Amino acid sequence: METAKSIGSYKTTLINNRRYLGNKYRLLPFISGVVERECRDIQVVADIFAGTGAVSSAFSDKRLITNDIMYSNYVCNFAWFGAQPYDPAKIAELVVYYNTVIVAEENYMTQNFAGTYFSRDDCAKIGFIRGDIERRFHQGELNHRERAILITSLLYAMDKIALTCGHYDAFRQGATSDQPLELRLPLAPQDNDPENQCFNEDANNLVKRITADLVYIDPPYNSRQYCDTYHLLENVARWEKPEVFGVARKMDRRRLKSRYCTREAVTAFESLVADIQARYILLSYNNMATKGNSRSNAKLTDEDILRILRTRGEVKIFSSVYKAFSAGQSDISDNAERLFLCICDEGEG
Repeated sequence: METAKSIGSYKTTLINNRRYLGNKYRLLPFISGVVERECRDIQVVADIFAGTGAVSSAFSDKRLITNDIMYSNYVCNFAWFGAQPYDPAKIAELVVYYNTVIVAEENYMTQNFAGTYFSRDDCAKIGFIRGDIERRFHQGELNHRERAILITSLLYAMDKIALTCGHYDAFRQGATSDQPLELRLPLAPQDNDPENQCFNEDANNLVKRITADLVYIDPPYNSRQYCDTYHLLENVARWEKPEVFGVARKMDRRRLKSRYCTREAVTAFESLVADIQARYILLSYNNMATKGNSRSNAKLTDEDILRILRTRGEVKIFSSVYKAFSAGQSDISDNAERLFLCICDEGEG
């Protein structure tokens, strides 16, 4: 990760300064290299399972369409790639204020999460900051992108001090953090393409309405649902204050479940590929197959991937060996990320 720089009384942060399962930041030279060598006249790139937006950031000189079913990812992508202008000085002033404010009052976060992923004091501050962002937005003090940038700053700050192993399936009981909650100023570009679009919906529905030169697909690989792993960040991003339950303090996530983590993955992928309107389809999928435990095994086989993509055109495969970020449950050797590039037949897309 790149080192955040200090500017005055606050620090800055970049898009990659976040832990996330399946993050492709270290693979960007591999991905962008394949596109540069194999694809021509790329003006519009659609990243329809965008996650943290790492891959989209490699194509920031293009018109971008980003999408993720998780609102916490959508709001970060809108912060980084949105076309709406924003006031950096206003954001910086609020970052300084949020870092110095002292909060004693109880709120949704203290009532539900104190002593779990965060201390009581950190929960008090998180709850106050998130509520204040929403209040300022509804009062017209913040526009949509300024709201998104501040929420992104808060989510990144939470991720740095959370008492977890990088996900929120469980917290480290009895652990304490010596790091205070510290928001940093996201260095969100002010010169994004004015036609950039960011969506928060099911990718299978979205592709029926968008057109791009290149559609990049990075679906979940296995049965591990991202809404289970990052439920707390999703809860804070949405700020609907739902009831939470269980030791892990999870909310109801049924509407966020992905079919790509289930036995429906093949059917979902078939429908997705059939509906894509593009000249190139680029699928990122690793070679876990059946190397890990049952929850880690891939839901799409190579045979399924090739059969389905070949209905749209010629397919080329590229591979890069790397060690992925995991939740600490697996140590798989010879792990490779593969890129399946489909050059769609003329007249399609």
